[in-house]
Amino acid sequence: MTGRPRRVAVIGAGPAGFFSCEALLKEGFEVDLYDALPTPFGLVRAGVAPDHPKIKVITHRYEKTATDPGFRFFGGVRLGAELSRAQLLERYHAVVYAVGTSSDNRLGIPGEDRPGSHPATEFVAWYNGHPEHADREFDLATKCAVVVGNGNVAIDVARMLVLGRDELRVTDTADHAVDALVASGVDHVIILGRRNPAQAAFTSPELLELGELPEVDVIVSPQEVALDEQSARWVEEHGDRNVRRNLEILTDYSQRPPQGRPHRIELRFLRSPLEVVGDGDGAPISGLRVRRNRIGWDEKDGPVAVPTTEEELIECGLVLRSIGYRGRPLGDLPFDESRGVIRNDGGRVVDEDGCAAQGEYVVGWIKRGPSGVIGTNKKDAADTVARLFEDAESGRLNQPSIQATGDEVEAWLRGHVPDLVTWDGWRRIDAHEVAAGQRHGRPRVKVVTVAEMTAIARRADGVEA
Repeated sequence: MTGRPRRVAVIGAGPAGFFSCEALLKEGFEVDLYDALPTPFGLVRAGVAPDHPKIKVITHRYEKTATDPGFRFFGGVRLGAELSRAQLLERYHAVVYAVGTSSDNRLGIPGEDRPGSHPATEFVAWYNGHPEHADREFDLATKCAVVVGNGNVAIDVARMLVLGRDELRVTDTADHAVDALVASGVDHVIILGRRNPAQAAFTSPELLELGELPEVDVIVSPQEVALDEQSARWVEEHGDRNVRRNLEILTDYSQRPPQGRPHRIELRFLRSPLEVVGDGDGAPISGLRVRRNRIGWDEKDGPVAVPTTEEELIECGLVLRSIGYRGRPLGDLPFDESRGVIRNDGGRVVDEDGCAAQGEYVVGWIKRGPSGVIGTNKKDAADTVARLFEDAESGRLNQPSIQATGDEVEAWLRGHVPDLVTWDGWRRIDAHEVAAGQRHGRPRVKVVTVAEMTAIARRADGVEA
């Protein structure tokens, strides 16, 4: 193609979106990055635990991408509300959907919607100051909380429940959450896993960090980490370094005598929730009824959890399920309900018959499901952009009917998105938060309402607030 540069819209300003922008800019495309929020960075801002600031350093790379002359950021633009799929295809040679997987998997058990039972996704968004969840309330007066799940998010949630004021006040935890967590009555958190420790999805550094919390005893019964003969053989033959290290850490925890610290995090395995219990319909939680499992064997999958008839009741007042994310359907884009992702072939959006939609692509969790770490999205983005570039070389991209420059796209957006936020607007929000944090010895104090964000950003864009 000759003439004007080819323009690509990337929908979603999280890691997958930014890595896609970086790869596209290197190939000579101009890129407009959209996000529903006025702020970029997705789960790096609203999902990474506040006491893990080193992980957020990746945003420096994204900020470098934003300095490219071919890059623009348009925040506060929701696909399906302020912007339609058809309007995108009118103006762009390609659209890359990087919207992530914002819903949670459900347990599918009685009582799951009782007061006090929540998806961990909402709790994480709440303490990170996500505007859609900042006004949520969680009853933290209970003594015992149960986190269902054996991944890093489950550990993050458990850890946040027991951090003290001194540990929270040096983070960017949202102010409303700091106040609530400091006043919390939770002193015992149980992390519950359906399978045995060898199948837990924790990464070893996260698991090891629990034992370094100064106010927390980590409780693991020796019986919880004792593997049956088949599982032990499976670990020897198939277990990777992370599995082996996790077992070492858990074994060490099982041999530590409690020190009488004010908080406990307990790990229990081979248990499946059966019912969230309360005193009546709609009543708050009083406990979680669980079934004990044993390990069976599947020739294809190896160790699997097999239910027994043994049950127990865990008395608790808070249940947070952390059993995975799933995507939501995005307008009329082809959607795979079974996997919770946009239907695709190697990143190309396809219909049920496998026919590719011209000029439409996916990347990140909405492409492959919720797996991997932040860095996994770099290769994933490179793979999708490689497919897009192949289509560009062979003339299979979308042919927009409106040949718009970046300035023209921005002017068009401002005409029907009054609260549009550009990169300059985000920089003003960022500076405001950092300055507020410096006054209190914190990395930043987050603005948690869209109205305040846009008011700050509008001043940066030369618009009267």
